[in-house]
Amino acid sequence: MARLGNFSLTWAALIILLLSRSLEGCGHISVSAPIVRLGDSITASCIITQKCSHLDPESQILWRLGADLQPGGRQQRLSDGTQESTITLPHLNHTRAFLSCCLNWSNTVQILDQVELHAGYPPAVPHNLSCLMNLTTNSLNCQWEPGPETHLPTNITLKSFKSRANCQTQEDSIQDCVPKDGQSHCSIPRRHLLLYQNMVIWVQAENALGTTMSLQLCLNPMDVVKLEPPLLRTLDPNPEAPPPEPGCLHLCWEPWKPGLFINQKCELRHKPQRGEASWALVGPLPSEAFQYELCGLLPATTYILQIRCIRWPLPGLWSNWSPNLELRTTERAPTVRLDIWWRQRQLDPRTVQLFWKPVPLEEESGQIQGYLVSWRPSGQAAAILPLCNTTELSCTFHLPSEAQEVTLEAYNSAGTSRPSPVAFSESRGPALTRLHAMARDPHSLWVGWELPSPQPQGYVIEWGPPSTSNSNKTWRMEQSGSITGFLLKENIRPFQLYEITVTPLYQDAMGPSQHVYAYSQERGPSRAPELHLNHIGKTWAQLEWVPEPPELGKSPLTHYTIFWTNAQNQFFSAILNASSRGFVLHGLKPTSLYHVHLMAASKAGAVNGTVLNLMTLTPEGSELHILLGLFGLLLLLTCLCGTVWFCCSPNRKNPLWPNVPDPAHSSLGSWVPTTMEEEAFQLPSLGTPPITKLTVLEEEKKKPVPWESHNSSETCGLPTLVQPYVLQRDPRATATQPQSQSGTSDQVLYGQLLGSPTSPGPGHYLRCDSTQPLLGVVSPSPKSYENLWFQASPLGTLAAPAPSQEDDCVFGPLLDFPLLQGIQVHGVEGLGSF
Repeated sequence: MARLGNFSLTWAALIILLLSRSLEGCGHISVSAPIVRLGDSITASCIITQKCSHLDPESQILWRLGADLQPGGRQQRLSDGTQESTITLPHLNHTRAFLSCCLNWSNTVQILDQVELHAGYPPAVPHNLSCLMNLTTNSLNCQWEPGPETHLPTNITLKSFKSRANCQTQEDSIQDCVPKDGQSHCSIPRRHLLLYQNMVIWVQAENALGTTMSLQLCLNPMDVVKLEPPLLRTLDPNPEAPPPEPGCLHLCWEPWKPGLFINQKCELRHKPQRGEASWALVGPLPSEAFQYELCGLLPATTYILQIRCIRWPLPGLWSNWSPNLELRTTERAPTVRLDIWWRQRQLDPRTVQLFWKPVPLEEESGQIQGYLVSWRPSGQAAAILPLCNTTELSCTFHLPSEAQEVTLEAYNSAGTSRPSPVAFSESRGPALTRLHAMARDPHSLWVGWELPSPQPQGYVIEWGPPSTSNSNKTWRMEQSGSITGFLLKENIRPFQLYEITVTPLYQDAMGPSQHVYAYSQERGPSRAPELHLNHIGKTWAQLEWVPEPPELGKSPLTHYTIFWTNAQNQFFSAILNASSRGFVLHGLKPTSLYHVHLMAASKAGAVNGTVLNLMTLTPEGSELHILLGLFGLLLLLTCLCGTVWFCCSPNRKNPLWPNVPDPAHSSLGSWVPTTMEEEAFQLPSLGTPPITKLTVLEEEKKKPVPWESHNSSETCGLPTLVQPYVLQRDPRATATQPQSQSGTSDQVLYGQLLGSPTSPGPGHYLRCDSTQPLLGVVSPSPKSYENLWFQASPLGTLAAPAPSQEDDCVFGPLLDFPLLQGIQVHGVEGLGSF
């Protein structure tokens, strides 16, 4: 299988090779210009010759720039049978690219011909052409700036010719100088030059898009000679020569050997090694001795020096600066004024503490290496006894008993400053008055006073923390005695307590020292007073507090602010004066919890105190009783008014309190008509169930009145002449009460009175054994107060005449019926038992 695969690949390569050879020479590309300006258009055409007869006459010619197919080709068949395709590339943005003419052949793109295109810019004009004569190499070195890149092969040539006068005529040409690739300088050797004759020089740049030339330079090679810098060094010390003055340096240099026969001048420049000072130029230097003394420098300072030279008086060019030379100037004796201040110890007045400050009198006062305190005994002019030798600005020494004054000097390796005498005199001048101090900002303090009389000649001001010794304090001496204050800025830190001492100075005397304390910056209060509850009520609370004592360094209080919050997070506040000692909270709610805190504030800040929780009182018991009583009385009056309205209303009166006549003082005949409006009444409060209705029926002559009922078991056969009482439901309630299942009348037959006014004998009553409930009671049996005889037997043993067999009712004496016991019936003789 592997051999078969290799055979297939070889066969395919062979086919492609044969196809490419068959297409070789079929097409030819011609372009408008193979090199164009970058971004310009270019036109190309591709022609397929007639010898490619095996190609399809309608084959499509394709164009490809690099690897990208280019649209827009126009194809046509010429009269001689050849095919031509033309394409225009509007913008050629590639500095180098291949344009190919292709043809689709056997589903592959075959290249018929291709051409290489270049794009770039014409050369820029070279500028800044300059030349100099190098005597070391004996050649004329020229350099220039070529300009921007052209992206095309460009030839640069340095051209020149000999000339006379002002370079207006051309004589002999000089061989061109071609620089190396990428270089912009070239050298013309000495053999091609005439040293004292003018020559014209220019630079020419050329590529496919054009040629440019620089401005012509007319010069004499010897007029552009550039010397090499000399070698600068210090002058060797001479034991016989005096040492250099302070601030001076002795220099010398060795000239460049090839330039020894050339007259030249040199100049020197220098600057301090430390700092950012600029160069200081000194020149011209004398050229005969090749040495120079440089003065006016700072003492004890290291300097950097350089030198350069030029051909003089003939024209030439300055050499480069020589390598650096570092030299240090000599010392100068200090030229300072010493401000001196002293103090004596209280326990030992002969022990003196001396302080001083150097004040430079000149800009170049010289460095100070130390200080010397000495005294000269009287009668010994040549004897000087040192008391102190230090590099500090203070000294403590024991003053000899016979010494009244000492001298102070500053010294270095070059000498000493002018001696400053210090006389120890007693304080005899007046003191300052109204000394005060205040902070201007966190890093300064203002101290002021009133002028004493007589006016002092100066002042000594000392300041520092109270705990430090005098040697660690900062001090200064003011020579003007007319000032009344001074702003202290040195060594002032925020939130520090400073002790400030001012001493007036008089001629040969000094006044007593006065001191004052001040803070550079005050702090806010450290804590707020603690709140205390004094009294509390239902809607108020009285608070009090004890102010914090004033503290040093703390700004005085300006005001208090009291805050209180209830359980609903409602916020309240009040601002009080700094002199307040208490406050009363008004408008509180009874039985409520409140959170209260106090804030103390000053100009430097504010601080909050602890939170006080308090609960207001509840209302007292008597007040609660009064409130409850008033509320009950109001409720009672409301109920009475409602009852009166309910009772007196006509439409509310009869249903609840029906008008029931007194049976003992009424006649049934006159009280109840045959047909009357039914009225409901309520039984007395003996427990008797309410009776709904009482209906009286009168006898009708010659016409029997039957008892109507739908159920024969509940119908009693009645005598002809009868006056019945029937208990029945309220006819107005029939619409709301359900009908019985038997379909009977809504009347409930309770009992009947039998008799007639004309019939003799006692009356009888009839009771029905109906099981229908009476007046809504579940049991049909009478209560204990109804028909006592009925309790012995469910049916009762009645004394009435025996009823007929059709009747289910039982008759008995009317006196046994409790409803009729108090009724008097007039005109009815048969009811004599009532």
